[in-house]
Amino acid sequence: MQGKIESLIRASIDVKEKLLKDEAMLQQIDTVVDLITNAFRSGKRLYFCGNGGSAADAQHLAAEFSGRFYMNRKALPAEALHCNTSYLTAVANDYSFDVIYERMVDGIMEKGDVLVGLSTSGNSPNIVLAFEAAARKGVHTIGFTGSSGGKLKNSSNYLFNVPSDTTPRIQESHILIGHIICQLVEEKYFQ
Repeated sequence: MQGKIESLIRASIDVKEKLLKDEAMLQQIDTVVDLITNAFRSGKRLYFCGNGGSAADAQHLAAEFSGRFYMNRKALPAEALHCNTSYLTAVANDYSFDVIYERMVDGIMEKGDVLVGLSTSGNSPNIVLAFEAAARKGVHTIGFTGSSGGKLKNSSNYLFNVPSDTTPRIQESHILIGHIICQLVEEKYFQ
């Protein structure tokens, strides 16, 4: 059993070592930090969406921005789109689960806002449709996916395609990248 545990920890470390060596990925983190910081400075908002474990990660990251990360500071305007269960179940029932995020983008987002979509496959129809709606409105999109990027590869302004095809390893790295972005935005915005 200990060998299996060590193997799982090593697999997580291996993915993170690949991230550490990916200069383009590191530069993109820096670029996204500037994008989000500038959006906040311009009075814009940050939104997150995902499904299943990725929805939990989306909510977690939104809370890091709207609550606090390291600093005691004012709240930043960040929200996970799936937190209104009445809306979510009504739209999924009356229309389709595929449009739950697209309708929110159409209804509440404005040009210059930022939408982060987390999908390990990059092929979640509801996130792909949300990104397409975001593009029509001038909303910046940031995709968090696995290695291929899936369909989000072509509809993301910025793509963090974690170099793995294993869902738990991808999600662990999504949280790592999200935490880095949050910490650096917090430091930059409140300096």
